[in-house]
Amino acid sequence: MSDSPITLLVVGVLIACCLTHVRSDSSDHRFKVGDPVPLYANKVGPFHNPSETYRYFDLPFCSPDAIIKEKREALGEVLNGDRLVSAPYKLNFRDEKDSALACRKKLSEQDVAQFRSAVEKDFYFQMYYDDLPIWGFIGKVDKEGKTHPSEYKYFLYKHIQFDILYNKDRVIEISARMDPHSLVDLTEDKEVDVEFMYSVKWKETDTPFEKRMEKYSLSSSLPHHLEIHWFSIINSCVTVLLLTGFLATILMRVLKNDFVKYAQDEEAADDQEETGWKYIHGDVFRFPKYKSLFAAALGSGSQLFTLTVFIFMLALVGVFYPYNRGALFTALVVIYALTSGIAGYTAASFYCQLEGTNWVRNLLLTGCLFCGPLFLTFCFLNTVAIAYNATAALPFGTIVVIVLIWTLVTSPLLVLGGIAGKNSKAEFQAPCRTTKYPREIPPLPWYRSAIPQMAMAGFLPFSAIYIELYYIFASVWGHRIYTIYSILFIVFIILLIVTAFITVALTYFQLAAEDHEWWWRSFLCGGSTGVFIYAYCLYYYYARSDMSVKETPEETSKLETFIDVLNKACETELIYSTEDHCKELEKYNYIQRRALIEFKQLIKETNAAYGSATQYGGSRFFSATPTS
Repeated sequence: MSDSPITLLVVGVLIACCLTHVRSDSSDHRFKVGDPVPLYANKVGPFHNPSETYRYFDLPFCSPDAIIKEKREALGEVLNGDRLVSAPYKLNFRDEKDSALACRKKLSEQDVAQFRSAVEKDFYFQMYYDDLPIWGFIGKVDKEGKTHPSEYKYFLYKHIQFDILYNKDRVIEISARMDPHSLVDLTEDKEVDVEFMYSVKWKETDTPFEKRMEKYSLSSSLPHHLEIHWFSIINSCVTVLLLTGFLATILMRVLKNDFVKYAQDEEAADDQEETGWKYIHGDVFRFPKYKSLFAAALGSGSQLFTLTVFIFMLALVGVFYPYNRGALFTALVVIYALTSGIAGYTAASFYCQLEGTNWVRNLLLTGCLFCGPLFLTFCFLNTVAIAYNATAALPFGTIVVIVLIWTLVTSPLLVLGGIAGKNSKAEFQAPCRTTKYPREIPPLPWYRSAIPQMAMAGFLPFSAIYIELYYIFASVWGHRIYTIYSILFIVFIILLIVTAFITVALTYFQLAAEDHEWWWRSFLCGGSTGVFIYAYCLYYYYARSDMSVKETPEETSKLETFIDVLNKACETELIYSTEDHCKELEKYNYIQRRALIEFKQLIKETNAAYGSATQYGGSRFFSATPTS
């Protein structure tokens, strides 16, 4: 019975590996000249808040077909907020087009107001062409020479230039450029006739198909980024070494003599007066309060730890490559469901060791300890998403699938694991006898109470990971792509070591102060890093992200000037421009107008060439299209 959860877990991981490879079409990505290549429009949303996305046709774009065809999506894609529909552009393989008509539409006053609002919020669109992502902005705001927002002019792009690279019979790269001269004025609320046009240019390349996704992960592996990552690891390793030396000093100098004395002459040791942790040896292994909750937390934590390890394994073997839509969410759902047996086994086994009797209630508590708050949070967020008609709102069918997974997979495995843990016949082996009545805990200084101890215990592990947290948050709530999973795994190991060491040290100090209620204290001290991470989430939202901040006209003007300078340099081959600058500009065209953090060195070189160290520098995305 105890081998059953492990067997199911291995099978489930194999299934997750298969499910995470999601493709937009059943083909093998090989096409003949003239073959239709799948192009799907995914979503639109404000650039400053990537978490706020809407369906592509929520904006009044026109479609050449009377019925908009929706792509059947996998579970992970739906959880990721992808809502793919057939795009209004036909990009057949190696079929070049020059100003082809996509569709015509008469925009009503309401449509114009809706587009203008989207342009004002800097909306972008996302498409997928043969699984390759495409981005572009739907319009622009003309603020040049204008001081008040009421004087701004709003324009909608109506012509898209698709530049596609191919290698023999496969698509390698695609980019979309908006024609800055083909615009529709949306400033006034009046009906407008719009013809949506597009052009397609094909160019051959030597880049192999296997490397076509590499450019999307280049920003994570730029030299100055790697330096920051390795500096973080070195800093964390120094923390680990200091803690190791600290604990070694305690164990060698304080405990070693006591152990030797007790081992050599037990009778003499019994006659001596006990102090510190030896004074409460009869209370140390007294069972904790709320032991059912404690066992449930231990079981749920074991499951989440196992889930994390398997996610890292999949990441290290390359399953979560950039824009493998929904792969991570699929793996999370499948592996979490299959690891519930570990939670049931750990919780029930430990609960029975603590002489608990109502193991069924303990299993229910274990199953709801993590899923309960998650369900309540999901209900709130999904309700908000439904109210705003955002793509984050899950369809009813997807909710039913998740409930069925929890009912038919997670719950049965939890029960099987609990039965196996209950029948494991493990007994709590205390090294010494527990006294009948607990000893009174002496008054302790304020800094030895639970809250200060948790603050000290959580700060050191957090200091070892906070640099990596920035990059993680920037990929979750921003446009950065995180792909250096090997470094993240090293940081994760360091986090475990630092957390274990600091918890052991603080537990020893607590016992030395004759405080024998260490069970919950050690658990809370080890988990207090999560409080720091949550606080850093709030700090990142208000101080680092642009989700609630709009750029000022001055920032926009500097950004557009910098974009013009780079583009004109590459187009006219000015003396200030180098071939590397133009290559970098073209390589990162897909990122669109985000902060130039990835090009810190490039900015320095370009600014130096133009004789200014700060005039054009900034942390914004940019497009290769002038003033876009």
